[in-house]
Order: sequence, then structure tokens, then C-alpha cells
Amino acid sequence: MTFLYPLGLLGLLGIPVLIIIYIIKSKYTEQTVSSTYLWRLSERFMKKRNPFSHLTGLISLILQILAVIAISLTIAHPILTMPGAAQDYCFILDGTGSMQMQHGKDSTRFEAGKQEIATLIEDSADGSTYTLIYVADKTTKVYEQTDSKAVARTMLDELKYSFSESTLADAQAIAQAYFAQNSGSKVYLVTDRGYQTHENITLIRLCDESVQNYALSQVTYAVQGEQLSVNGNVTSYRSDATLTLELYVDGAEQPVATSTVVTKREKATPFQLTTAACEFSSLEVRIAQSDVLGYDNSVVLFDPQSDDTYKILLVSDRPFFIKAALGAVGKTNITVKSTEEYDNDLGYGLYVFDTFTPATMPLDGSIWLINPLASSDDLGFSVQGEVALPEAGVLELSRDSTSMVQTLTADMTGEEVHLTRFVKCGMYRKFATLMTLEGNPIVFAGTNTYGNRLAVFAFDLHDSNIAMRMDFVMLIRNLAEFSFPAVLEQNNFYCTDTVHLNVLANTDSIRVDSPTGQVQYLSCESAVASFVPAEAGVHTVTMTVSGSPRTFFVHAAIPEAERNPVIAEKELSLVGTQTEGGFDGSYDALVLMFIFLALLFAADWVVYCYEKYQLR
Repeated sequence: MTFLYPLGLLGLLGIPVLIIIYIIKSKYTEQTVSSTYLWRLSERFMKKRNPFSHLTGLISLILQILAVIAISLTIAHPILTMPGAAQDYCFILDGTGSMQMQHGKDSTRFEAGKQEIATLIEDSADGSTYTLIYVADKTTKVYEQTDSKAVARTMLDELKYSFSESTLADAQAIAQAYFAQNSGSKVYLVTDRGYQTHENITLIRLCDESVQNYALSQVTYAVQGEQLSVNGNVTSYRSDATLTLELYVDGAEQPVATSTVVTKREKATPFQLTTAACEFSSLEVRIAQSDVLGYDNSVVLFDPQSDDTYKILLVSDRPFFIKAALGAVGKTNITVKSTEEYDNDLGYGLYVFDTFTPATMPLDGSIWLINPLASSDDLGFSVQGEVALPEAGVLELSRDSTSMVQTLTADMTGEEVHLTRFVKCGMYRKFATLMTLEGNPIVFAGTNTYGNRLAVFAFDLHDSNIAMRMDFVMLIRNLAEFSFPAVLEQNNFYCTDTVHLNVLANTDSIRVDSPTGQVQYLSCESAVASFVPAEAGVHTVTMTVSGSPRTFFVHAAIPEAERNPVIAEKELSLVGTQTEGGFDGSYDALVLMFIFLALLFAADWVVYCYEKYQLR
């Protein structure tokens, strides 16, 4: 036994003080009785029944001496040495996607695994050391050879689950290096995987082989004429099953289509859900049956044109031609305002100004200028005045071989487009000319001073026959694709994928909210921002452009390799011979000392009451 505070034993000096007090203390007390005869008779009677009554005072002294000893020992804080009881523990905790399956009634395999490790830590002797290797999206050594149970438990509790796909190879390498230096350590692997061989590793497997899991994969949608169809695969991992699939539109409570699919064990079975074509922001496919892993029972698909990037503000007093052309491009949301109604509006993906040039250009979207009337410092080009032609001229389609020109003039045939007047413009290097008239740039595109994508028609559409040409529809389509840069090339990923975001011009911030509300901010300094979704479900990306927020959605699915509820592996062993690793542990007896001290005080109180109130 050792003491943390040996000076506490000085309290034992109180023992002789107690003895001296006991010696000099008066043993007699005065009492008034009604009759000495009755007193003597009762005294003789009590002596016969209780021959040890004269020891009562001595018992009180003994209890008080024991209390002084207990108090001194408690202050000195005794630590009991336990030879060979302590161990060096190394835990490997699997935190990959399959560990999120339900385990028992109200827990997951991951939480059950943490509890297994916590129990081993609490049951171990004081003085043991603990090392924890955690396998998630990457393998990390959480702590190494800490001898504090509190620290080990706290850091274990703080571990967050992961939906990643990962093998235990990296953890095996770390544990092997550790075992080579500490061959007496006890290595525990906490996982739901089964291993045929696991030498020098104690396997704690958290897996019920009777459980079932169903999963969706490769889900896509297509619109053909008046019909919307959703296709994909569904898998039942543990047995043949008959599953019901449901299709929901925009979070509705009732499905718009259902389908029953008969699946074979571990065989991906195709399915199709069809309904009438409709406008939507999101489609969700669900498996109606429940299982041990709900994260792979639904897939959410998003319309890439449903976010507010595809909102168009058309400022024109004669909007018919341009509105009709934009409406033929595809799914767009067009708001029309007259030049008098425009008031520096924000929140649109594209601003079209027809025969109107605002004093200040919006910074949160692309811009089209049709028949610009005046120059502006933020345009990136100069307006030099209007030119009237004595007779109609013919526009020439650019034959430039640059990629930008080729992209913006794709599928245009060079039909004759006549023009009677135009606006002479002086351009800078950031623009590519698409159509010219006698060497003058008539249709050109590029970026303005602030980096916004800009397209210019240097003439009034009513002064030309361009609106009657098929090339006009092709040109508008190409410019629309140019003006609506895809922030996301796709919306569906796995948790192991890297999501790349094309950063819009004048982006102030990019915020990503996970399904559980975890927030991270991405850098918007470069043209592309990226993140890896750490959770399964729908992530919300908010890109604030010049003070105007735009929202995008990303659905992340659990990797397919993590969906099988029973994962079998061949081998995970540590090379070497395990030696006896026990060393002296310790036991903190402070709690026992407090209990013993409380019992002594209680016993002394009983004796006191016995003497004081003659309870005998």
C-alpha cells in the first residue's frame, strides 16, 4: 500500500489525545429517582441481564479511535498495489458504414462497440494503459498508452460515426507496429466483420446473422413525352424478398407511384416507377419495408434546374421575342418587368436587359444586354453610339476555332440574318465575338469587370429578322448554357466521393449543412470548392453570391460495400508471439475508506444515544 498524501497520517496523533480525555473524563452523572429501593432493584436486575454494560464507555472510545485512524488514512489517500493485475490494452474500433446498422432495440453496432470498449476500460485495474485505433473515412490513433480511464472514456465517447467504406488494413498496420514494441499488450478488435483467423487479436463481433437489409442503387430518372420514369436496382442481402417501392414528388405525404418487386438474395433486381410528367424539385424513392439500416432504403433525386440559379429577370418594354426564345430553351422561371418597374432587383440567375442599361449591374448572376444604350464602368466594353445602315446588312457567323466560340455557336448553320441598325461597341480581351457585321462585333460574350458572365446583342431584335431564324433558337440555347454555369455536375454521390462545386462569380461564402445539422464552410477563393459528405442523406449547400443566397442539394448514399449486414473476411492477424504483459496495478481505496468512516460515525452515535438516554 502507498499513500498519495503521507502527511495525512499525522492525524494519528489524535489517538493519545482521545485516551487522555477518556481517563480524565468524569464517569458519574446525577439522576433524580422516585425511590432508591426501586433504583437498586432495577440496577441489580440490569446487571444480571447485561453483564457487559460496564464496557459501554470503552466501546465508544474504541469507535472514536477507529474513526481517527480512518480519517487519517482517508486524508493520506491509500492506494493498494495489485501485483500483475494491470494490462496494456489496444482497441481497434470499426466505425465504417455497416456499423450504423441497428443492434438490439435502441442502439447501433457502433454505439454497442463503444460500450464494449468502455466496459473493458472500467473493469481493468488502475494503472493499465489504453490505446485506441479508430477506423472511419481514415484510420487514426485516437490516443496511445494513456493511463487515465477518464481520458480514455471521454475521448471514446466523443468519436462520431462514419458512413465511409474502408478496410481494416491501415488499422492492422498500426496495430502490428504497436504489437511489435509491446508484445504483452492485449489487442481487441471491435467490429461487425467476421474473420476466420485473428491471431493475437481478441475479436468482439457485433453481428446478428439473422437480420435483414434492403438497399437501393443506381437510381435515375428520365422524362419522355408525357411520362416520368424512375429506374434503378433493389437488393435483399439476407434472403429472397418481395419488396414494395414508392415514389414521392417534392416531399409529398402520399406516393404518386408504387411497384412490387420480387428479389433474390444478394441479386440486384431492376425496377421502374412511372407517373405523369410534372414539374418537380425532388423525387424520392423509398422501400416500404423496414430493416436494420434505414440509410440505404431511400434515394433522393434533384432536378438540376430547380434551384434559383435558373430564375430569369427580363427587363423589357417589348419582351415577346426574347421571352419566347428563352421559354423554348427548357425549364426556366421567367419574371418580366418593364424598364420603369426595375429597381435594382437581386436573386436571379440571369438578368436580361432589353433596350435598357441600368446604372449599376447586378453582381449575383449572368447578364444579357440587348441593344445597350450607354456605357458603364462595370460592363467591360464601351458603347460608342448607334449606327443606321442605308440598306440591310447581313450578319456573319464567326468561324473562330477557339473553344468558347465553337461552344456558343454549336448547331448554328449560318442562316442569313439581316440588320438595319446596330450599336457600335468597343470590346476588350475578355470577350469572344460570335456574329459580326462588316467587322463590327454584333453578338459577343465573355465576362465583365466583376467576373459575371455577359452576353451582348448590339442591336434591337425588332430591327432584324433574327427572331425568325432557327439559328436564333440555337444561339439562345447555347448562351443559356453559358449563362447558367453548373454549380454541381450531379447531385447524387456516395459518402466516400468528393463533391466538387463550381464557384460562381462574386461568391461571398459557401456553407454546407449535413443531414444532422453539422455545418462547414468551404473556401470560395478558387474556381472550384470541394467537400466529402461524411453523412448519408441530403446535404444543403448555400452559396451566397453578392449577398443573395442560392441553395443546392446533394444526396449522399452509404457505399454499397457497407450494406451487407454480414461481412465475412479471411484473416486479420498480428505477426509475433504474445508474451505475459501483466504489471503492477493499483486500486484506489478512497471510496471504501469513506464508507468505513461513515459506519464508524453511525456506530458511535448509537453508543452515545445508548448512554445518554439509558436505552438498555
